[in-house]
Amino acid sequence: MVASWVVDELKDVNLEDKRLNDRMVQILDQIGGHPNASIPAACNGWAETVAAYRFFDNKKVSFEKLLAPHIEATYQRIKEHPVVILAQDTTEIDLTRPERKVIGAGPLDDGSRRGAMLHPLMGFTPEGTPLGTVYAEAWVRDEDPVAMTKQEKEYDRKHTAIEEKESVRWVDTLLQAKNVAEHAPTTQCICVADSEADIYEVLELGQRSSVDWIVRACQDRALETPENPDETAPEPPHHLRQRVLSTKCLFTNEIHVRGRKPKIPIDKRGRKQPRESRHATVEVRAATVELRAPWRHNRKLINISVNVVLVTEVDPPDGDVPVEWMLVTSLPIDTVEQVRAVIQNYGVRWMIEVYFRTLKSSCRVEERQFETIDRALNSLAIYMIVAWRALMVCRIAREYPDQSCESIFAPEEWKSVHYIVHQQPPPDEPPTLKQMTRMIGQLGGYVDRVRKDEPGPQTVALGLQRGHDMARCWILFGPETRNQQTYV
Repeated sequence: MVASWVVDELKDVNLEDKRLNDRMVQILDQIGGHPNASIPAACNGWAETVAAYRFFDNKKVSFEKLLAPHIEATYQRIKEHPVVILAQDTTEIDLTRPERKVIGAGPLDDGSRRGAMLHPLMGFTPEGTPLGTVYAEAWVRDEDPVAMTKQEKEYDRKHTAIEEKESVRWVDTLLQAKNVAEHAPTTQCICVADSEADIYEVLELGQRSSVDWIVRACQDRALETPENPDETAPEPPHHLRQRVLSTKCLFTNEIHVRGRKPKIPIDKRGRKQPRESRHATVEVRAATVELRAPWRHNRKLINISVNVVLVTEVDPPDGDVPVEWMLVTSLPIDTVEQVRAVIQNYGVRWMIEVYFRTLKSSCRVEERQFETIDRALNSLAIYMIVAWRALMVCRIAREYPDQSCESIFAPEEWKSVHYIVHQQPPPDEPPTLKQMTRMIGQLGGYVDRVRKDEPGPQTVALGLQRGHDMARCWILFGPETRNQQTYV
């Protein structure tokens, strides 16, 4: 009695052993049905629990192999869409255990916390529905062998090739996005990344690749000055922000700014400062500029021409950090509609943050008790599939609210949930995705009433967990069971 979505997602699993293939299907079905529970609670008894832990410790099992069938299924989903946003980002997997350290875990931040790093590339529809992971890298940082002064660190940063830096992940992942675009020639793939990806080698590679891209700038880069300037015209600004800011405003917009509190009080970076929730007016400008190539000790980089969209807040409150996005992109900006599209496409990047929150809060990946980092990363691969499923169910109902729920739910799943929620037999026709998602949300604590907001991913994940058990009971004891048994 394996869930149909698990069978579909793992149809290409290949762990070089049929028993391991079957075990992975069982484990994904068990954990997918109980994402919030501990592994012993998700498994059916002691024997299944031992089998699951042995599976994660098997030498034939690896993070990459476990994700491979999901990646293949994601490729197929991407080909069904005309436009797909490929978002890449990095998150910490904090496995700090004061009482018992995880063997092989590496330093996070200053080394007081231990764990691993995760950097996935995920596909989303322009409306934010996750299609799945197409590439992911998980690694452990090396211990810092020697303490360096600030000057020594700066020298080391400037004289170390990017191939030897951790930041090469942004280049590698853009190459993977290029592969996705080549394998889905009828789909426009747009790779988006936050300001950590504002590395010149990333921008230069983007100019030479077949995939479109958007990177949020964090550096006010130097610009190449025109060879034959107009002597009667004022000299244009020599840096990126001022050059775009000097152009006329294309349009204004009203946005809601969500407040935030700093995670680390002493963090002085602008984007990490506290902010009050408010409604703000922003101005939008765009320009095409030529970036001056920076110096590198081991190679000569070339100047590149890029498009830039600048979003700036008008009259921010005193003492508050103004809203500002400076987006460097390969997408066209010839019309107002194209500029709006750049902003909207970049906005989808936020969904990978929601995915990380689902992975950590709903699936509790950082709370799993494993003795070694290899076992922890193997389980992480399984939970990445589970987190995608929970977020997909949450978002797809918003994109296709009137579509039949049987597009992603088996009959026993929606019928059992309907019976429990409404306390009456299910109808002949299946409910819509919106109706089904709201019913699942109710199982997870969502209060269904007439309002605009829909159940969130954490509520949906909890509802799916209860719905999984209900579907099993429906198959065994429901009215459609062929061989009814009477118990006294």
